[in-house]
Amino acid sequence: MAHTDTGEPAVASPPKSTSRRALVPVLASCGTSVSLMNTLPIPMLPHLPDLLGTSATSASWVVTATLLAAAVCTPISGRLGDMYGKRRVTLCCLSLMVGGSLLCSVADSVTVLVIGRALQGCAAGILPLGLSIMRDVVPPERLGRALALMSSSVGLGGAAGFPLSALMTQHLDWHAVYWTATALSLANLLLVRLVVPASPKAPGGKFDLPGALGLTVVLTLLLLGISRGAEWGWASLTTVGAFCAAAVTACAWALHQLRCPAPLVDLRASAGRPLLTTNAASLLVGFSMFAMSMILPQLLQLPRATGYGSGLSMVGAGLCLAPAGVVMMLFSPLSARSCARWGATSTLAAGAAVIGFGYAAGVPLRGGVWGIGLVSVVIGMGLALVFAAMPVLIVASVPPDHTAAANGLNTLMRSIGMTVSSAVMTEILVNATHTATAAPGTAPVPSALGFRIAFAAAALAAAAAVGLAATHPDRRSGTSRGAPPPRGAAARGPRGR
Repeated sequence: MAHTDTGEPAVASPPKSTSRRALVPVLASCGTSVSLMNTLPIPMLPHLPDLLGTSATSASWVVTATLLAAAVCTPISGRLGDMYGKRRVTLCCLSLMVGGSLLCSVADSVTVLVIGRALQGCAAGILPLGLSIMRDVVPPERLGRALALMSSSVGLGGAAGFPLSALMTQHLDWHAVYWTATALSLANLLLVRLVVPASPKAPGGKFDLPGALGLTVVLTLLLLGISRGAEWGWASLTTVGAFCAAAVTACAWALHQLRCPAPLVDLRASAGRPLLTTNAASLLVGFSMFAMSMILPQLLQLPRATGYGSGLSMVGAGLCLAPAGVVMMLFSPLSARSCARWGATSTLAAGAAVIGFGYAAGVPLRGGVWGIGLVSVVIGMGLALVFAAMPVLIVASVPPDHTAAANGLNTLMRSIGMTVSSAVMTEILVNATHTATAAPGTAPVPSALGFRIAFAAAALAAAAAVGLAATHPDRRSGTSRGAPPPRGAAARGPRGR
């Protein structure tokens, strides 16, 4: 498909002074909304089979559909943004979020709800697109802080979504959750249209449709195998077949990407040491980050009779964990200063170390509500450091016309890590159970040993991210401290690196 004039100006049109001040908060609000959509259905998930007259397996697709759609659409949205205009693709993503939220608001069957949730997942590309827009518009001296705020917005959305959804599900009709999401999505759509300036004229070109289809097949097979493996059986023909088919398709897709003149994912650049180590660290951090949402809410809600549970309600557990997201946002300016002072590589290593320390502190399962809350805050601080460092490392490694695609790939790796974490933590906690005799119905619950193993697994993943950061090329130039790469470096492109 030949490129035609997109109608966007040759250079980024500078926003008015009021819009310039609002640009970063508006984009951060969009990032918060994306994360919020992922968390909203979790408190209501156990009740959906009764509410919609369906099975628990069918209801679980409310979460799985969003993960699959987000994984597929994030790298594609990033590439389309680089080719045809980041603001334009961001508006398209937000429109999908509005449509999906509205569909969920009126859903009366699990099929309609799953379709709406999939449309919400298609908007996940907003995060890498927002980071790329900031690179185009925000002055270099403020870029590091802006990137840190945008990245940390993910934590705020995740932390706010759980108590908000729990409160509405407990006291209102569950549709109210999605009516709220619709209003928030529409507000963000209007704000982006008013505040975000048009992108620099995009290069256009031919979109790699075979590459997009191949990546869709690979990710669908891989994530289905990971997320449904426990239900299907890890040694079953279905699960093994999904993984084998994903591996074969991935090889064919990679061969196509290497031969394609304008690939969806530049594997040569991605295999370079800077991007490879950053993306691998993102996968491990995604694993550690999602472990928190699998472990801590259960600990807080288990009966006190177990000896390690806190006996909180669903709403109480959400409120206890909410400060972690707030800390991520408040800590983001300090994280940006750390990148500027000591470099993004050192900040990445420090953040992963703080995350590992937080999980290690939780292994003894002592401290009750306050102890768990403190663990979540420490992990939130570490995530703020990591999320500030990763976009800076990516910006320093790719030219401006590949920023959204590179950030999209990094976000994809984090999503894969989160999906793997969900499967691993579920297996650990399900297979290490005991009967809580003091609990109603003597229901089996995860044992103390199971929680300790889960904490240790998350800590080990964070430690591995520290090791990867130690192998990252140490950039001491201005590009590693929050500024875009030099114009000469940008002009060479990723293949010339």
